[in-house]
Amino acid sequence: MAVKKNALGRGLGALLQNPDTDVTTGSAKGGGHVGAISEIPVSQIEANPFQPRTHFDQEKLDELAASIRQLGIIQPVTVRKLGYDRYQLISGERRFRASQLAGLTEIPAFVRIANDQSMLEMALVENIQRDELDAIEVALSYQRLIEECSLTQEALSERVGKQRSTIANYLRLLRLPPEIQKGIVDGLLTMGHARALINIDDVAEQLRLFRQIVSEQLSVRATEERSRGAKQNRAGGKKTASTGVPMALQRIVSHVQGQLGAPVAIKADAKGKGSLTIRFKDDRDLERVLSILDLLP
Repeated sequence: MAVKKNALGRGLGALLQNPDTDVTTGSAKGGGHVGAISEIPVSQIEANPFQPRTHFDQEKLDELAASIRQLGIIQPVTVRKLGYDRYQLISGERRFRASQLAGLTEIPAFVRIANDQSMLEMALVENIQRDELDAIEVALSYQRLIEECSLTQEALSERVGKQRSTIANYLRLLRLPPEIQKGIVDGLLTMGHARALINIDDVAEQLRLFRQIVSEQLSVRATEERSRGAKQNRAGGKKTASTGVPMALQRIVSHVQGQLGAPVAIKADAKGKGSLTIRFKDDRDLERVLSILDLLP
């Protein structure tokens, strides 16, 4: 087992070259390519359903396609054999897509037979070790490894060669509102900005500071200072009574606050009867909230 962890920590290349980590089940019908590099027809290869990368830069793909037309594919892709003349990518999707753009009908591929969990783990680990993924894609990859491969944070730390605290910081990003997560994906704020926002408990305050980061081009240090100020103001103000509110209603409050960017309070009795209160700071803020709710006169 220790050999497998070390191989994963060094990347997919080491994993594939190590016979102890090979999940092949023997020779496959229809070619006998398993365990070797072969020229595979592009039409017989399908995309990797476990691919964690959600965005591929078209300009860079075009550049890679131009290089492939001149020099060919230097590093083979890795596929798993699904059956007779059917393959699925494990790694190398950029090379696969660029090869299609270049008009190639066959590409070199290292062929394996892998089960879904092994394939998922290999694909995620390989992609995490690359620089192209944004922080949210990395966080989602960590989450999938934990949930779908039944790994603890400690075991995951060994797999990817990252400190446990680093993994925990990425996973915390997934607790941010969707608007802020999208801002990270779009490059509107850095990991440092996001970590400052995580330290704010109130969703409305998180969103307000996020919009200030974008509009005022705040540095990470300035963001951290405003984050501390927001926490101090909240601690010094009135504390909302959250005791007795069911978790389901708390989730609703969190969602509504995230959508409106405004503080929301909810009260409900045992029969489910209650009230939902939306706070605003001035006339302009009220108009903004009403606009979101499509309630402007």
